[in-house]
Amino acid sequence: MSTMKNRMHTGELYLPGDDEIMAWQRRCLDRLYEFNQTRPTEFAKREAMLKEMFAEIGENCYIEPPFHSNFGGAHVHFGKNIYANFNLTCVDDTHIYVGDYTMFGPNVTIATAGHPILPELRERAYQYNAPVHIGKNCWIGAGAIILPGIVIGDQVVVGAGSVVTKDLPSHVVAVGNPCKILREVNEHDKEYYFKDRKIDWDHL
Repeated sequence: MSTMKNRMHTGELYLPGDDEIMAWQRRCLDRLYEFNQTRPTEFAKREAMLKEMFAEIGENCYIEPPFHSNFGGAHVHFGKNIYANFNLTCVDDTHIYVGDYTMFGPNVTIATAGHPILPELRERAYQYNAPVHIGKNCWIGAGAIILPGIVIGDQVVVGAGSVVTKDLPSHVVAVGNPCKILREVNEHDKEYYFKDRKIDWDHL
């Protein structure tokens, strides 16, 4: 394993154009291309491919193609019962961890890669990575962006279009750019599921 490949996971500056990294990345992206060409009826094939492509993936996970990922999910760790709608983008240059029962709306981006502020370093193509952790039973709304190094707790709702720039604790609803805590998940949520629509527990 090359020094550059090691540095992908240490937070150090490294060169992503390293020959060993690029050769491995192309193999991952070829497999991702094949996944995105599967038919909707080929559910079992998709499931088998994801188990091969991902670092870890639990049972009953569903990712709606197209799925975009720098390394085809090679650094993505999914629990069980995770759902991702169209155009989930995992910039998985280092590890992304997602807990059980979490859901992603369309066009969500989870980024682990960053580039230095100093222009001279960007000209030399240096990069650094920081892992992302998303807890259990979260709902990440459509178009949300989660930045490198972020930790999101359990049972968090991130509103559509939010840009998560700071960690979020468990059991909150957070929205906006930059994403801020709106409120905690509370007793009201046990009675209403959307605006004035009551939960009919007897029929669920």
